[in-house]
Order: sequence, then C-alpha cells, then structure tokens
Amino acid sequence: MIIGLGETVYDIIFRNNQPQRGVPGGSAYNAMISIGRSGAEAMMVTEVGDDHIGDIVTQFLKDNGVDTSYVYRHEGTKSHISLAFLDENNDAHYQFYKDHASLCLPNVIPSIKPGDIVLFGSYFAINPAIRDYVRSFLTTVREKGATLYYDINFRASHKDDIPYVMDNIEENMKLTSILRGSSEDFEILLGAKTGDEAYERIRDYCDTLIYTDAANPVQVFTSKGKQTFPVPEIETVSTIGAGDNFNAGFCYALYNLNGNVNGNNIHNIMPQLVASGLRFSAEVCQSMENYIAKSNFFC
Repeated sequence: MIIGLGETVYDIIFRNNQPQRGVPGGSAYNAMISIGRSGAEAMMVTEVGDDHIGDIVTQFLKDNGVDTSYVYRHEGTKSHISLAFLDENNDAHYQFYKDHASLCLPNVIPSIKPGDIVLFGSYFAINPAIRDYVRSFLTTVREKGATLYYDINFRASHKDDIPYVMDNIEENMKLTSILRGSSEDFEILLGAKTGDEAYERIRDYCDTLIYTDAANPVQVFTSKGKQTFPVPEIETVSTIGAGDNFNAGFCYALYNLNGNVNGNNIHNIMPQLVASGLRFSAEVCQSMENYIAKSNFFC
C-alpha cells in the first residue's frame, strides 16, 4: 500500500482577498486523497483535533478510500487552519494557524511490508515535538525494505528554525529512498541555486533526487546520471496541491510497479514515474481542488 505520514490542515482559499472555498488539506493529505481516488490501497497517519474540522477531514479521507485507522483525534485540541491567498498568477501565499508543540502521536506504527511506499515530508517530518515517533517510523520502514519518498517542502516561514531542525532533515535524507525538493527548498536550506548544486550537497545522504522548479523542467539525479523532463504548458487555476500531486502521481506509478525501486533500476523507470507525477500535477492546477478529480481520469 501507499502510506502518507504528515499533518492535516483545513485550507480556506482566497482570491482578491475574498474567501472562495474551504477544503481539507496538508501536503501528504492532498497526495493521499488523490491516491485513494486512483484506486490504490492507501492509508493516512496523522493527528487532528476533536472539533468539527477534525470530523470533516477524517470523513473526507474515508469517503475517498483512505484508511483512517492511524488518524489520531486528541481530546481538547483544535485542528489546524491554513489561509491560502492566490495572487495574479494563481500561486498561493499562506498563513497558518496551528500549534506545532501540541502534536502528539502514540508510539504505534502500521504494519510495513516490502513493496509498501511511505510518503512523508514538510515540517511535520522534522518537528522536534514528534521527532522520536517519526524517527522510529522511518527506521522501521527502512528495515522492512519498503520505499521512503521524502518531500522536503520547507516553508520560508520556518527559516529561523533551521539550526534546530537541520539534523532532522539530514537524518531523513539518509533514511529515504527518493528525495524531492523544490528550488526554493534547496536555496533556503543549503544556499543551492541550481539542481546540480543541490545534488552535490545531498548526494552523500541520498543518491536519488527529484528537483522541481515551478514551470521549469524537472531535473532528476541518480547514481547513473542526470535526466531532464519538460513541464507541459497549461493554464492554471490554482497551484495549491501542485507539488503534492506530483508526489501522488509519482508514488501511484511506483505502486503499479509493486514499489520495485532500487539503485539499479530507478534511473531506467524514472521517465514513467515523472510522467505520472506531472499528469497528476497538471490535473490539479486546472481546478480549485487540492486533489485529482474522481472522474474517468484513469480510464
């Protein structure tokens, strides 16, 4: 199966400073909704409050075929809220209302099998408040022979936290099988301004890197060399969920290959995996949703 590990928020989307709609979200969450809609076996590991927002986001996972056995509800806590303001290019600028220090996850990890894929990332994956749980989870996945897909997704709003979380980021990179990061991620964290610079800085941790740069070509680096994939030109409605759904499409294609990824074959199957990621991403960018449609997308 594909397991998502990450935070959940409720996104309120604004255009011209007016609210347009509210939808459940979160980086791994968005990806898992799309994966659930694709028909793949999916599970979400996260925490939410015991409020009405928590009811909404949990039920939405169930309605889209995602296992919620490891969605933890905490009595007396409020779910996280995100305000997403779309600019003239339909790119989102965020304000978050949440308390990372309130996070708490029980020390229970889903059963992991070889061939499973675990998608994780964002601040949730490096938050000191739950680091022991995340480290234990990722280590177990690695020991069981499953695939770890790490999307750094580091927001500029956390720049002041870098000295406190960089060790966690490096540890995640050492454990992961496939690392994805945006040009913004690597410039903020490492001062790297190109994909080649980013790979030079991280290759001792992980030898497979997916470097994305908005509408510019996707660059992929493996131990066998560099590949470049153009991003199709589309008319965007919203870029919320674009990167999350690239992750979803990539993992979906890998799932259809039974999670069969290793240093010997990842370079050869990368065109197929990236094409799936770009397809999912393009679908989402042409709607106000954070996830692919339930329609005949897979027919």
